Amino acid sequence: MSINKKQSSPKLASQAAKALQNENSSEIKKKLAASVVAQASTGKQTGAELETIASDVMKSSKYSEETKRYAASLLSQSNKSR
Repeated sequence: MSINKKQSSPKLASQAAKALQNENSSEIKKKLAASVVAQASTGKQTGAELETIASDVMKSSKYSEETKRYAASLLSQSNKSR
């Protein structure tokens, strides 16, 4: 497996942390946000299940731009060999 050298930006991780604290955030938004925060300062990379969710979010028009930013960040940090 390749090593992930990409990380979520501090600004995006801060926004994601706020989304996690917001009781009005959707379950999908919170799931993506949690991964963004986890990847802010570690070598963790996006798992296969979350890659699929993030991809589906990017293809859909029902999600907010903020949710799509989280999805895009996670996809950019995914395992390229999958």
